[in-house]
Amino acid sequence: QVQLVESGGGLVQSGGSLRLSCLAYANIFKLATMAWYRQAPGKERDMVATITKGGTTTYADSVKDRFIISRDTRENTVYLQMNNLKAEDTGVYYCNGRPGNLEFWGQGIQVTVSS
Repeated sequence: QVQLVESGGGLVQSGGSLRLSCLAYANIFKLATMAWYRQAPGKERDMVATITKGGTTTYADSVKDRFIISRDTRENTVYLQMNNLKAEDTGVYYCNGRPGNLEFWGQGIQVTVSS
């Protein structure tokens, strides 16, 4: 069974930092575009950052210059370093993997930023 498991969420004060991790339990993700999405209460799930197998990254405008997505292919893990967190960054963060035409989601992890 293919799994994506997130960790590293929690409660942090505004201006603080957190690092999310997504461990992929299948080698197919080494060739996948990986991404982080988030869903705020009452809102749709939106893309936060993506990284291709070659390391090309994209970011939502709201997190540019604050968040960094990276991946460790040997460890099959994708990271999201979140700096200068704001209250509007609060939500459930989901890891997403797209190997070829397939798509997989993690179970989500809560990030809460207190103002």
